[in-house]
Amino acid sequence: MDTDAFWHLIETARASGPPLHEALMDLLAARGAEEILAFQARVDQLDAAVDRWDVWAAGYLIGGGCSDDSFMDFKAGLVALGRPWYERAARCPDDLAEHPAVRSAARDHLNDVVFYEEMGSVARAAYGRVTGDEDRFCPALDHYLAHHGEPGDRRHDMGEDFDFDDAREMSLRLPRLAALYRGDVRQ
Repeated sequence: MDTDAFWHLIETARASGPPLHEALMDLLAARGAEEILAFQARVDQLDAAVDRWDVWAAGYLIGGGCSDDSFMDFKAGLVALGRPWYERAARCPDDLAEHPAVRSAARDHLNDVVFYEEMGSVARAAYGRVTGDEDRFCPALDHYLAHHGEPGDRRHDMGEDFDFDDAREMSLRLPRLAALYRGDVRQ
């Protein structure tokens, strides 16, 4: 599944009415097991691209903390925001300070915006619906990636690690989000 097809599928699901993860599961199940695996391969690539300390720090500010499990939900939530916002956050996580839901959540002292746990299991659930065996998803994905995946080293650089509890460091690295969530500077 190429990048444009992937994002078209996300936007179709976003526009369909039911919760995104449910609509996406229906759309994927209609495409069959091979397309579900291709979808998950693309998700994994997008996830790896934002698997960085600066993105994690954005999740930490927005979520009022962010464990490793929560960070997985945050990265899934970035995909759920759609291509324009995902790409903005990938380039500059501080741009999330301009997202209307993030601004509203900061104002209302909410911390569940962007995090989307259900998105992380959409492909697995759709695969289970199509094949009747959700437990075969991971071995099937491994097989798919061995034959269709991009070769090379799967390790990546998360960038420079820094202390998320250091208000000064967070203000320097993510000034707009720090202002929203910690009131570090005037808005």
